[in-house]
Amino acid sequence: MSTRRVVVTGMGVVAPNGHGLATFSQALRQGQSGLRHQPELEQLKFGCQVAGVPQNIDSVKTSYFSPDELLAMNTAMTFACIAGVDAWKDAGLPLPEFGSDHVNEETGAIIGTGIGGVDTLSEKVIPQASAGNVRRLGSTIIEQIMASSVSARFGGLFALGNQVTTNSSACSTGTEALIMGVQRIRDGLAERMMVGGAEGAHPYIWAGFDAMRVLNRNSNDNPAAASRPLSATAKGFIPGSGGGVLVVESLESAEARGARIYAEVLGASINCGGMRRGGSMTAPSPYSVRRCIRDALMNAGIQSEELDYINGHLTATGADPLEVGNWLSALELPAEKFPLINSTKSMIGHALGAAGAIECIATVLQMHEGFVHPSLNSEDLHPDIVKIAASIPHEAKNKAIQVAAKSSFGFGDVNSCVVFRKWAY
Repeated sequence: MSTRRVVVTGMGVVAPNGHGLATFSQALRQGQSGLRHQPELEQLKFGCQVAGVPQNIDSVKTSYFSPDELLAMNTAMTFACIAGVDAWKDAGLPLPEFGSDHVNEETGAIIGTGIGGVDTLSEKVIPQASAGNVRRLGSTIIEQIMASSVSARFGGLFALGNQVTTNSSACSTGTEALIMGVQRIRDGLAERMMVGGAEGAHPYIWAGFDAMRVLNRNSNDNPAAASRPLSATAKGFIPGSGGGVLVVESLESAEARGARIYAEVLGASINCGGMRRGGSMTAPSPYSVRRCIRDALMNAGIQSEELDYINGHLTATGADPLEVGNWLSALELPAEKFPLINSTKSMIGHALGAAGAIECIATVLQMHEGFVHPSLNSEDLHPDIVKIAASIPHEAKNKAIQVAAKSSFGFGDVNSCVVFRKWAY
Protein backbone atom coordinates (compact mmCIF):
# COMPACT_ATOMS: atom_id res chain seq x y z
CA MET A 1 0.00 0.00 0.00
CA SER A 2 1.20 3.49 -0.82
CA THR A 3 2.40 5.58 2.12
CA ARG A 4 1.38 8.80 0.41
CA ARG A 5 -0.40 10.97 2.99
CA VAL A 6 -3.82 12.49 2.26
CA VAL A 7 -5.38 15.46 4.03
CA VAL A 8 -8.70 17.32 4.06
CA THR A 9 -8.32 20.93 2.89
CA GLY A 10 -11.86 22.03 2.07
CA MET A 11 -15.47 21.26 3.00
CA GLY A 12 -18.92 22.40 1.92
CA VAL A 13 -22.26 21.35 3.37
CA VAL A 14 -25.95 21.80 2.61
CA ALA A 15 -27.81 20.20 5.51
CA PRO A 16 -31.35 20.36 6.93
CA ASN A 17 -30.06 22.33 9.92
CA GLY A 18 -27.71 24.66 8.11
CA HIS A 19 -25.95 25.67 4.91
CA GLY A 20 -22.26 26.46 5.24
CA LEU A 21 -19.65 25.30 7.73
CA ALA A 22 -20.17 28.06 10.31
CA THR A 23 -23.94 27.65 10.42
CA PHE A 24 -23.73 23.85 10.41
CA SER A 25 -21.13 23.82 13.19
CA GLN A 26 -23.23 26.14 15.33
CA ALA A 27 -26.29 23.95 14.79
CA LEU A 28 -24.31 20.87 15.86
CA ARG A 29 -23.07 22.59 19.01
CA GLN A 30 -26.56 23.78 19.91
CA GLY A 31 -28.22 20.47 19.18
CA GLN A 32 -30.43 22.19 16.62
CA SER A 33 -32.72 19.83 14.74
CA GLY A 34 -33.36 20.37 11.06
CA LEU A 35 -36.36 18.03 10.98
CA ARG A 36 -39.75 19.52 10.14
CA HIS A 37 -43.29 18.42 9.45
CA GLN A 38 -43.84 18.23 5.68
CA PRO A 39 -47.44 19.14 4.68
CA GLU A 40 -46.97 17.45 1.31
CA LEU A 41 -46.28 14.11 3.00
CA GLU A 42 -49.46 14.53 5.03
CA GLN A 43 -51.44 15.26 1.86
CA LEU A 44 -49.98 12.15 0.25
CA LYS A 45 -50.98 10.06 3.30
CA PHE A 46 -47.45 9.02 4.23
CA GLY A 47 -47.17 7.29 7.58
CA CYS A 48 -44.08 9.38 8.33
CA GLN A 49 -44.73 13.07 7.66
CA VAL A 50 -41.41 14.41 8.96
CA ALA A 51 -38.25 14.93 6.90
CA GLY A 52 -34.98 16.83 6.87
CA VAL A 53 -34.86 19.33 4.02
CA PRO A 54 -32.29 22.15 3.59
CA GLN A 55 -33.99 25.51 4.04
CA ASN A 56 -34.11 28.58 1.77
CA ILE A 57 -32.29 26.81 -1.05
CA ASP A 58 -34.44 28.48 -3.72
CA SER A 59 -33.00 31.84 -2.71
CA VAL A 60 -29.49 30.52 -2.00
CA LYS A 61 -29.05 28.78 -5.35
CA THR A 62 -29.63 31.94 -7.39
CA SER A 63 -26.48 33.46 -5.90
CA TYR A 64 -24.47 30.45 -7.13
CA PHE A 65 -25.88 29.64 -10.55
CA SER A 66 -27.58 31.32 -13.50
CA PRO A 67 -31.21 30.60 -14.42
CA ASP A 68 -30.06 28.59 -17.42
CA GLU A 69 -27.80 26.44 -15.23
CA LEU A 70 -30.54 25.86 -12.66
CA LEU A 71 -32.99 24.86 -15.38
CA ALA A 72 -30.91 21.73 -15.92
CA MET A 73 -30.37 20.83 -12.25
CA ASN A 74 -32.57 18.68 -10.04
CA THR A 75 -32.48 19.01 -6.25
CA ALA A 76 -29.67 16.48 -5.75
CA MET A 77 -27.53 18.28 -8.32
CA THR A 78 -28.32 21.64 -6.73
CA PHE A 79 -27.34 20.46 -3.25
CA ALA A 80 -24.16 18.83 -4.58
CA CYS A 81 -23.04 21.82 -6.62
CA ILE A 82 -23.65 24.39 -3.88
CA ALA A 83 -21.65 22.23 -1.46
CA GLY A 84 -19.00 21.74 -4.15
CA VAL A 85 -18.51 25.45 -4.78
CA ASP A 86 -18.28 26.07 -1.05
CA ALA A 87 -15.74 23.25 -0.59
CA TRP A 88 -13.62 24.46 -3.52
CA LYS A 89 -13.51 28.00 -2.15
CA ASP A 90 -12.92 26.76 1.40
CA ALA A 91 -9.87 24.89 0.12
CA GLY A 92 -8.49 28.19 -1.20
CA LEU A 93 -8.74 27.12 -4.82
CA PRO A 94 -9.51 29.67 -7.57
CA LEU A 95 -12.60 29.11 -9.69
CA PRO A 96 -11.80 28.67 -13.39
CA GLU A 97 -11.58 31.88 -15.37
CA PHE A 98 -14.42 32.45 -17.83
CA GLY A 99 -13.33 31.49 -21.34
CA SER A 100 -10.16 29.76 -20.19
CA ASP A 101 -9.22 26.39 -21.72
CA HIS A 102 -7.12 25.36 -18.72
CA VAL A 103 -8.07 21.97 -17.27
CA ASN A 104 -7.12 20.75 -13.77
CA GLU A 105 -5.71 17.43 -14.92
CA GLU A 106 -4.58 16.42 -11.43
CA THR A 107 -7.99 17.04 -9.85
CA GLY A 108 -11.09 14.85 -10.10
CA ALA A 109 -14.40 14.17 -8.35
CA ILE A 110 -16.30 11.22 -6.92
CA ILE A 111 -19.74 12.46 -5.86
CA GLY A 112 -22.29 9.80 -5.02
CA THR A 113 -26.04 9.52 -4.65
CA GLY A 114 -28.38 6.82 -3.43
CA ILE A 115 -31.48 7.44 -5.54
CA GLY A 116 -30.56 10.45 -7.67
CA GLY A 117 -32.95 11.87 -10.24
CA VAL A 118 -36.08 9.83 -9.49
CA ASP A 119 -37.92 13.10 -8.76
CA THR A 120 -37.18 14.32 -12.30
CA LEU A 121 -38.24 11.01 -13.77
CA SER A 122 -41.54 11.00 -11.93
CA GLU A 123 -42.41 14.68 -12.36
CA LYS A 124 -41.24 15.22 -15.92
CA VAL A 125 -40.20 12.16 -17.91
CA ILE A 126 -42.97 9.69 -17.06
CA PRO A 127 -45.94 12.11 -17.38
CA GLN A 128 -44.70 13.69 -20.61
CA ALA A 129 -43.63 10.42 -22.23
CA SER A 130 -46.88 8.70 -21.23
CA ALA A 131 -48.86 11.56 -22.76
CA GLY A 132 -46.91 11.37 -26.01
CA ASN A 133 -45.16 14.68 -25.36
CA VAL A 134 -41.57 13.51 -25.61
CA ARG A 135 -40.51 16.64 -27.49
CA ARG A 136 -41.51 18.78 -24.52
CA LEU A 137 -38.88 17.18 -22.30
CA GLY A 138 -36.16 19.42 -23.68
CA SER A 139 -32.50 18.87 -24.40
CA THR A 140 -31.28 18.89 -20.79
CA ILE A 141 -33.47 16.11 -19.44
CA ILE A 142 -30.83 13.39 -19.71
CA GLU A 143 -28.29 15.34 -17.70
CA GLN A 144 -30.90 15.64 -14.94
CA ILE A 145 -31.75 11.94 -14.71
CA MET A 146 -28.51 10.13 -15.47
CA ALA A 147 -27.01 8.56 -12.38
CA SER A 148 -23.79 10.52 -12.77
CA SER A 149 -25.52 13.91 -12.95
CA VAL A 150 -24.37 14.84 -9.42
CA SER A 151 -20.72 14.52 -10.42
CA ALA A 152 -20.84 15.40 -14.11
CA ARG A 153 -21.60 19.06 -13.45
CA PHE A 154 -18.46 19.26 -11.29
CA GLY A 155 -16.29 18.62 -14.34
CA GLY A 156 -17.44 21.85 -15.94
CA LEU A 157 -17.74 23.94 -12.78
CA PHE A 158 -14.16 23.28 -11.73
CA ALA A 159 -12.52 22.34 -15.06
CA LEU A 160 -11.62 18.90 -13.76
CA GLY A 161 -9.42 16.69 -15.90
CA ASN A 162 -8.96 13.66 -13.66
CA GLN A 163 -11.54 10.96 -12.96
CA VAL A 164 -15.06 12.37 -12.56
CA THR A 165 -17.62 9.76 -11.57
CA THR A 166 -20.54 8.84 -9.32
CA ASN A 167 -20.71 5.94 -6.89
CA SER A 168 -23.88 4.52 -5.38
CA SER A 169 -23.82 2.17 -2.41
CA ALA A 170 -27.00 3.08 -0.53
CA CYS A 171 -26.32 4.52 2.94
CA SER A 172 -22.58 3.89 2.58
CA THR A 173 -22.28 6.09 -0.51
CA GLY A 174 -20.86 9.33 0.89
CA THR A 175 -18.23 7.69 3.07
CA GLU A 176 -17.32 5.26 0.31
CA ALA A 177 -16.81 8.18 -2.12
CA LEU A 178 -14.32 9.77 0.26
CA ILE A 179 -12.40 6.52 0.68
CA MET A 180 -12.30 5.94 -3.09
CA GLY A 181 -10.95 9.45 -3.67
CA VAL A 182 -8.32 9.02 -0.98
CA GLN A 183 -7.18 5.75 -2.52
CA ARG A 184 -6.82 7.39 -5.93
CA ILE A 185 -4.50 9.98 -4.42
CA ARG A 186 -2.56 7.35 -2.47
CA ASP A 187 -2.08 5.41 -5.70
CA GLY A 188 -0.56 8.49 -7.35
CA LEU A 189 -3.38 8.81 -9.89
CA ALA A 190 -4.50 12.25 -8.70
CA GLU A 191 -3.24 15.07 -6.52
CA ARG A 192 -6.64 16.25 -5.40
CA MET A 193 -10.19 14.86 -5.38
CA MET A 194 -13.58 16.35 -4.58
CA VAL A 195 -15.54 13.66 -2.76
CA GLY A 196 -18.92 13.31 -1.11
CA GLY A 197 -22.57 12.73 -1.83
CA ALA A 198 -25.96 14.31 -2.40
CA GLU A 199 -29.60 13.30 -2.17
CA GLY A 200 -32.63 15.21 -3.36
CA ALA A 201 -35.69 16.14 -1.32
CA HIS A 202 -38.86 14.64 -2.73
CA PRO A 203 -41.72 12.35 -1.62
CA TYR A 204 -40.94 9.96 -4.47
CA ILE A 205 -37.46 9.43 -3.03
CA TRP A 206 -38.88 8.60 0.39
CA ALA A 207 -42.05 6.70 -0.59
CA GLY A 208 -40.45 3.26 -0.76
CA PHE A 209 -39.04 3.58 2.75
CA ASP A 210 -42.43 4.62 4.05
CA ALA A 211 -43.93 1.55 2.39
CA MET A 212 -41.32 -0.63 4.13
CA ARG A 213 -42.46 0.86 7.46
CA VAL A 214 -38.86 1.64 8.43
CA LEU A 215 -39.67 5.33 9.03
CA ASN A 216 -40.90 6.70 12.35
CA ARG A 217 -44.61 7.49 11.98
CA ASN A 218 -45.20 8.21 15.68
CA SER A 219 -43.75 11.73 15.91
CA ASN A 220 -45.46 13.69 13.17
CA ASP A 221 -46.60 16.25 15.73
CA ASN A 222 -43.13 16.59 17.27
CA PRO A 223 -40.53 16.62 14.46
CA ALA A 224 -37.55 17.50 16.64
CA ALA A 225 -38.11 14.32 18.67
CA ALA A 226 -38.70 12.09 15.65
CA SER A 227 -35.13 10.89 15.02
CA ARG A 228 -34.13 8.84 18.07
CA PRO A 229 -30.86 6.98 17.52
CA LEU A 230 -29.68 4.84 20.48
CA SER A 231 -33.08 5.24 22.15
CA ALA A 232 -35.32 2.53 23.59
CA THR A 233 -38.26 4.34 21.94
CA ALA A 234 -36.69 4.56 18.47
CA LYS A 235 -39.36 3.73 15.90
CA GLY A 236 -37.50 4.10 12.61
CA PHE A 237 -35.38 6.63 10.79
CA ILE A 238 -36.43 10.02 9.43
CA PRO A 239 -35.62 10.71 5.77
CA GLY A 240 -33.25 13.54 5.04
CA SER A 241 -31.60 15.26 2.10
CA GLY A 242 -28.76 17.60 1.25
CA GLY A 243 -25.18 17.49 0.08
CA GLY A 244 -21.68 17.28 1.50
CA VAL A 245 -18.40 17.69 -0.37
CA LEU A 246 -14.83 17.46 0.91
CA VAL A 247 -11.62 18.36 -0.89
CA VAL A 248 -8.93 15.77 -0.16
CA GLU A 249 -5.42 16.06 -1.53
CA SER A 250 -1.92 14.82 -1.12
CA LEU A 251 -0.01 16.34 1.74
CA GLU A 252 2.67 17.46 -0.73
CA SER A 253 0.14 19.36 -2.80
CA ALA A 254 -1.49 20.97 0.24
CA GLU A 255 1.82 22.09 1.71
CA ALA A 256 3.14 23.35 -1.62
CA ARG A 257 0.24 25.77 -1.98
CA GLY A 258 0.08 26.68 1.71
CA ALA A 259 -3.40 25.27 2.19
CA ARG A 260 -5.16 25.19 5.56
CA ILE A 261 -5.44 21.54 6.63
CA TYR A 262 -8.37 20.28 8.71
CA ALA A 263 -7.36 16.67 9.25
CA GLU A 264 -5.41 13.76 7.87
CA VAL A 265 -7.16 10.68 6.53
CA LEU A 266 -5.24 7.97 8.35
CA GLY A 267 -6.92 4.90 6.93
CA ALA A 268 -10.15 3.28 5.81
CA SER A 269 -11.90 0.12 4.77
CA ILE A 270 -14.75 -0.84 2.43
CA ASN A 271 -16.31 -4.29 2.28
CA CYS A 272 -19.46 -6.31 1.68
CA GLY A 273 -20.92 -9.03 3.85
CA GLY A 274 -22.09 -11.07 0.88
CA MET A 275 -25.53 -11.35 2.53
CA ARG A 276 -24.17 -14.24 4.57
CA ARG A 277 -23.52 -14.66 8.31
CA GLY A 278 -26.59 -12.68 9.28
CA GLY A 279 -26.38 -10.16 6.45
CA SER A 280 -29.18 -9.50 3.94
CA MET A 281 -30.27 -6.87 1.44
CA THR A 282 -31.46 -4.67 4.31
CA ALA A 283 -29.30 -5.79 7.25
CA PRO A 284 -25.51 -5.78 7.62
CA SER A 285 -23.59 -8.90 8.48
CA PRO A 286 -22.22 -8.38 12.01
CA TYR A 287 -19.08 -10.28 11.07
CA SER A 288 -18.36 -8.00 8.12
CA VAL A 289 -19.13 -4.82 10.08
CA ARG A 290 -16.58 -5.86 12.67
CA ARG A 291 -14.11 -6.77 9.93
CA CYS A 292 -14.60 -3.36 8.30
CA ILE A 293 -13.90 -1.55 11.58
CA ARG A 294 -10.84 -3.64 12.39
CA ASP A 295 -9.43 -3.28 8.87
CA ALA A 296 -9.90 0.50 8.97
CA LEU A 297 -7.97 0.74 12.26
CA MET A 298 -5.27 -1.54 10.90
CA ASN A 299 -5.03 0.50 7.71
CA ALA A 300 -4.75 3.64 9.85
CA GLY A 301 -2.04 2.06 11.97
CA ILE A 302 -3.75 2.79 15.29
CA GLN A 303 -4.86 0.79 18.31
CA SER A 304 -8.39 0.82 19.69
CA GLU A 305 -7.25 2.78 22.75
CA GLU A 306 -6.21 5.70 20.52
CA LEU A 307 -9.73 6.26 19.18
CA ASP A 308 -11.31 9.29 20.87
CA TYR A 309 -14.62 9.57 19.05
CA ILE A 310 -16.99 7.68 16.74
CA ASN A 311 -19.59 9.23 14.48
CA GLY A 312 -21.86 6.23 14.14
CA HIS A 313 -24.18 5.19 11.36
CA LEU A 314 -26.93 4.96 14.03
CA THR A 315 -30.20 5.46 12.17
CA ALA A 316 -32.77 5.07 15.00
CA THR A 317 -33.81 1.56 14.03
CA GLY A 318 -33.40 -1.82 15.68
CA ALA A 319 -29.92 -1.95 14.14
CA ASP A 320 -28.54 0.62 16.60
CA PRO A 321 -27.87 -1.78 19.52
CA LEU A 322 -26.36 -4.24 17.05
CA GLU A 323 -24.06 -1.52 15.71
CA VAL A 324 -22.90 -0.58 19.21
CA GLY A 325 -22.33 -4.26 19.96
CA ASN A 326 -20.25 -4.62 16.82
CA TRP A 327 -18.11 -1.64 17.79
CA LEU A 328 -17.58 -3.08 21.27
CA SER A 329 -16.56 -6.42 19.81
CA ALA A 330 -14.32 -4.94 17.11
CA LEU A 331 -12.50 -2.58 19.48
CA GLU A 332 -12.20 -5.20 22.22
CA LEU A 333 -12.46 -2.51 24.86
CA PRO A 334 -14.40 -2.65 28.13
CA ALA A 335 -17.53 -0.50 28.14
CA GLU A 336 -15.99 2.01 30.55
CA LYS A 337 -13.21 2.73 28.01
CA PHE A 338 -15.48 3.01 24.99
CA PRO A 339 -14.88 6.20 22.93
CA LEU A 340 -17.42 8.99 22.78
CA ILE A 341 -20.11 8.21 20.20
CA ASN A 342 -23.00 10.20 18.75
CA SER A 343 -25.38 10.28 15.81
CA THR A 344 -25.59 13.32 13.55
CA LYS A 345 -28.78 11.76 12.17
CA SER A 346 -30.49 12.72 15.42
CA MET A 347 -30.50 16.31 14.05
CA ILE A 348 -30.70 15.92 10.27
CA GLY A 349 -32.33 12.55 9.69
CA HIS A 350 -30.94 9.98 7.30
CA ALA A 351 -29.78 11.75 4.15
CA LEU A 352 -29.27 8.43 2.34
CA GLY A 353 -26.56 8.90 -0.33
CA ALA A 354 -25.51 12.19 1.26
CA ALA A 355 -25.46 10.87 4.83
CA GLY A 356 -21.86 9.66 4.96
CA ALA A 357 -20.50 12.84 3.38
CA ILE A 358 -22.40 15.23 5.66
CA GLU A 359 -21.45 13.13 8.68
CA CYS A 360 -17.77 13.01 7.65
CA ILE A 361 -17.89 16.81 7.60
CA ALA A 362 -19.54 16.80 11.05
CA THR A 363 -16.77 14.50 12.27
CA VAL A 364 -13.95 16.68 10.93
CA LEU A 365 -15.59 19.88 12.21
CA GLN A 366 -15.88 18.48 15.74
CA MET A 367 -12.27 17.35 15.61
CA HIS A 368 -11.02 20.65 14.17
CA GLU A 369 -12.98 22.81 16.61
CA GLY A 370 -12.63 20.61 19.69
CA PHE A 371 -16.17 19.64 20.64
CA VAL A 372 -18.61 16.73 20.51
CA HIS A 373 -22.21 17.44 19.59
CA PRO A 374 -25.15 16.01 21.54
CA SER A 375 -26.93 12.91 20.35
CA LEU A 376 -30.52 14.09 20.53
CA ASN A 377 -33.46 12.10 21.88
CA SER A 378 -31.29 9.38 23.42
CA GLU A 379 -32.02 10.02 27.10
CA ASP A 380 -33.93 6.73 27.28
CA LEU A 381 -31.12 4.49 26.04
CA HIS A 382 -31.90 1.08 24.60
CA PRO A 383 -31.23 -1.55 27.30
CA ASP A 384 -28.43 -3.10 25.21
CA ILE A 385 -26.73 0.29 24.92
CA VAL A 386 -26.91 1.38 28.58
CA LYS A 387 -23.51 -0.18 29.23
CA ILE A 388 -21.84 2.68 27.27
CA ALA A 389 -24.09 5.43 28.66
CA ALA A 390 -21.07 7.47 29.78
CA SER A 391 -19.87 7.65 26.16
CA ILE A 392 -23.08 9.21 24.76
CA PRO A 393 -23.29 13.02 25.08
CA HIS A 394 -26.72 14.57 25.63
CA GLU A 395 -25.29 18.08 25.58
CA ALA A 396 -22.40 19.53 23.62
CA LYS A 397 -19.09 19.16 25.38
CA ASN A 398 -15.64 20.56 24.70
CA LYS A 399 -13.34 17.70 23.81
CA ALA A 400 -9.88 17.51 22.27
CA ILE A 401 -10.29 14.84 19.60
CA GLN A 402 -7.06 13.51 18.11
CA VAL A 403 -8.41 10.43 16.32
CA ALA A 404 -11.98 9.89 15.09
CA ALA A 405 -13.82 7.28 13.05
CA LYS A 406 -16.85 7.61 10.81
CA SER A 407 -18.77 4.47 9.84
CA SER A 408 -21.54 3.87 7.31
CA PHE A 409 -23.48 0.66 6.71
CA GLY A 410 -25.91 0.35 3.79
CA PHE A 411 -28.58 -1.71 2.11
CA GLY A 412 -26.92 -4.44 0.11
CA ASP A 413 -24.81 -5.43 3.13
CA VAL A 414 -22.12 -2.89 2.24
CA ASN A 415 -19.88 -1.21 4.81
CA SER A 416 -17.35 1.60 5.00
CA CYS A 417 -15.29 3.10 7.79
CA VAL A 418 -12.77 5.95 7.68
CA VAL A 419 -10.33 7.13 10.35
CA PHE A 420 -9.28 10.79 10.66
CA ARG A 421 -6.53 12.37 12.72
CA LYS A 422 -6.51 16.01 13.76
CA TRP A 423 -3.86 17.94 11.90
CA ALA A 424 -0.94 19.04 14.05
CA TYR A 425 0.33 22.37 12.78
